[in-house]
Amino acid sequence: MSEHYCSEHTMENTRLDITTFKTVVAATPLISMDLVVRNASGDVLLGERTNRPAQGYWFVPGGRILKDETFDAAFKRLTHAELGVELMLSDARFLGPYEHHYTDNFSEDEFSTHYVVLGYEVILDVAIEALPRDQHQAYQWWSVEALLKSDKVHQNTKDYFLKK
Repeated sequence: MSEHYCSEHTMENTRLDITTFKTVVAATPLISMDLVVRNASGDVLLGERTNRPAQGYWFVPGGRILKDETFDAAFKRLTHAELGVELMLSDARFLGPYEHHYTDNFSEDEFSTHYVVLGYEVILDVAIEALPRDQHQAYQWWSVEALLKSDKVHQNTKDYFLKK
């Protein structure tokens, strides 16, 4: 999941300075979208996270919805930023709302992070070598069976494949 506090401008969305963003993360839940990307074979795209929270775990792509950003605009921005392809929200299947709780956060300060996540599934055969490396140091296609068995895949990612 993207955790850059200085996300790109979209429409009337503005960047928060780091001090303000820390205050927001420490005091409120963040709203985000996660992208469960499956290829034609049904495998799932995961990236190995380079930043906190969930640093070092394999996780689905995604990121925060910015203030005053519509779901459609957020989905287009996030798919472009995370997958290199701008998709429409209508290209996805809504999986439902999820909660992600972490004991850490993007900074070195000691407070938790709480996300309210909207999960979306898309079918997309994307070339791993073309994916951005700012949030994930590596990418891999995983079978659902393998990701559910791996202790390197974060539980919040596994939850997308477990019955609610």
